[in-house]
Amino acid sequence: MTGRAMLFDRRQALLASSLGGAAALLPGEAAAAARPARSSGGTGTCTTPRSAIARTRYGLVRGYVAGDVFTFKGIPYGDDTGGENRWLPAKPPRPWTDPYPALAYGANCPQTLHSFRAKEHTFLQQWTDGFLGEDMLKLNVWTPSLSGNRPVMVYFHGGGFAFGSSYELASHDGAQMARHHDVVQVSINHRLNVLGFLDLVEMGGDAYAESVNVSMTDCIAALRWVRENIAAFGGNPDRIMIYGQSGGASKVTTLMGMSSGKGIIHRAAAQSGGGGNIPSLEQSRDFSRRVIRELGVRPRDMAALQKMDWATLFAAGNKVAEQINGPRNAGGPSTTPRVGWNPTMDGRVITVRSFFDAAPDMSRDVPLLIGNTSEEGMRFSSNPTEAEWRAELAGQYGAQKADALIARMKRDHPEKAIRTLSYGVSSLAYRNRIQSMVALRDKQAGAAPTYQYLFQWQSPQLDGVAGAWHTADLAFVFDNTALCDQGTGNTPEAQKLARTMATAWANFARTGNPSQPGLNWTPTNATRCQTMIFDNQCRMVDDPEGTARRIILT
Repeated sequence: MTGRAMLFDRRQALLASSLGGAAALLPGEAAAAARPARSSGGTGTCTTPRSAIARTRYGLVRGYVAGDVFTFKGIPYGDDTGGENRWLPAKPPRPWTDPYPALAYGANCPQTLHSFRAKEHTFLQQWTDGFLGEDMLKLNVWTPSLSGNRPVMVYFHGGGFAFGSSYELASHDGAQMARHHDVVQVSINHRLNVLGFLDLVEMGGDAYAESVNVSMTDCIAALRWVRENIAAFGGNPDRIMIYGQSGGASKVTTLMGMSSGKGIIHRAAAQSGGGGNIPSLEQSRDFSRRVIRELGVRPRDMAALQKMDWATLFAAGNKVAEQINGPRNAGGPSTTPRVGWNPTMDGRVITVRSFFDAAPDMSRDVPLLIGNTSEEGMRFSSNPTEAEWRAELAGQYGAQKADALIARMKRDHPEKAIRTLSYGVSSLAYRNRIQSMVALRDKQAGAAPTYQYLFQWQSPQLDGVAGAWHTADLAFVFDNTALCDQGTGNTPEAQKLARTMATAWANFARTGNPSQPGLNWTPTNATRCQTMIFDNQCRMVDDPEGTARRIILT
């Protein structure tokens, strides 16, 4: 399988005891830092006052204030992962003496960069690649005040487990959540692809026992940093919500099944993803052996691997994965575990295929919010006629299902163009996956509630044919329609919906229930599939798109 194919799920969808911060302040500034910041609607100047200093276990960090939001970017939660630290568990950051300048985002894990040839999608997404490097264990914090006891929302970026970053999309900016919703917002970078998922026990010994899942143990290291330090940023370490989109959603459900995450995860939200038929340790170990042979590295020569450039490692892994996995089933998720850049059920770090085989018992008390968008498969380069669309569906599902799907989609959404309807069919597979996850949760007697949503607000941009594409919900969940106006138009309708959605996510972080005045969101179950529709008119609906999605299942 090629590198491009390995990134199919999201890449194709995209292209197609902490001390309070006041302790660090100069005389007379502590009181100012302790006051909750005034809401300014995002306007105002950017300043770098001494009041924007917080104390972590590793030293002081200095951020800035923009629009009355304290902002800290690129705070180390772990040491450099390059060289001799490659594939080892994250080491704590090295303590520093002078205030650390947390003023800019850190490096992103080495990865394949966007080509930016998909101009329309680039416009809608407002991508940025940032810069790459192995000193990437950094996180970002936005807070309205350095004192207080606010819920903490920790976001895990998408990109499968192979690419992406905490600031890849403009929608990821956390200032509006702090400004309007009184939460502490956090996002992280961590190891990905060949640097995050390669079993090297046979090469390096027991020290590398977690190398096959070191990407996920990075995520745990970040959550532990949050638990130990977030009080200095006005956050409550006993009220931590994790959430993510696409590959980030799969990170969330994986973390929910890891014993190392128990007790530090209090709410969870999986957006447009989650679950996964991950390989066994035996499968991943065989994959790693073949990668080592492809690289021509001598047995036990870890130094050679740790000095090798990333591109060579990545290319060898992609080549071997293609040989083992074969082509991906275009008609839906594979029933066979695929080796490569994803977690492994190793029996040590990960002991369950979380929300694939079972809903993990260790997170049964964690409320879960789950859903997706209505046009997950939007690729602006795809503009089929009805006949072309029918032929494509027939190749995937057979002629009878193709006819039934098209008839149902046209009946349910007569207002949508054929190309927009074609984008929506892949969303039905997402809905089926979500219902499977809900059914697994239903089997847990006394489990915390699960809330389901469907985001179907149609963007007015570029003739209104893109619909609610994969990641379109992020601008609304983060209350960022103004920052993301290329995708949202920042219309009054978009602004209103963003405030509603962001309030729901913040309320969920705060209480475990996403309801708000005027919008009662009831838990879902596998029988009724109660779902909150996010659109210009938000409402609860039983099993939206249910008839169409069941066509795929029959």
